[in-house]
Amino acid sequence: MMVSDKKNIRKTFLDVQKLLTPKEVNEKSLMISDLFFKTFDLRSVKFLHIFLPIQKFNEVKTYFIIDKLLKDFPQINIIIPKTDIDSFGMTHFIFDKDLDFKENKWGIKEPVNGKIIEPKEIDLIIIPLLAFDESGNRVGYGKGFYDRFLAECKENVIKIGCTYHQPIKKISDANEFDIKMNHCITPEKIYNF
Repeated sequence: MMVSDKKNIRKTFLDVQKLLTPKEVNEKSLMISDLFFKTFDLRSVKFLHIFLPIQKFNEVKTYFIIDKLLKDFPQINIIIPKTDIDSFGMTHFIFDKDLDFKENKWGIKEPVNGKIIEPKEIDLIIIPLLAFDESGNRVGYGKGFYDRFLAECKENVIKIGCTYHQPIKKISDANEFDIKMNHCITPEKIYNF
């Protein structure tokens, strides 16, 4: 796919993603996790924001990254989002063993209690997406949660997408309000923008 609009890209890539087997999801997600830890220097990261996957969409299993962070990077606070369906906003909680989770209407596990962190405190964000282009624009699920959240973060926050797919040439309806990623990790390589 060379150039297309977000709606068509979203449908095409979601259809492809849903066809992945559980084995493929695990293997590709582990490759993404390995590349993340081999590539990025996390010594100055205090707050790392990461999404929990929508399993019915075969989203990248970020649990591999979370498990390694908990084991090998105790100095990093892992931040997990909770969505507000009415405002299309998000609240951000520190992940810890006392956190209670509840599944939302999209099947995403979300925290229901805990210590809240403001977006300006976050140093690095691992962003969910379906597709991206060669300029670092992303196509998510179309609700705009991450667009709103990224606009609230500090200017120098590191934005890293992760997806199973290679970039497309251009998202035709990307606009100036879309916040570009700094990097995107696929199972095969990392793209830098």
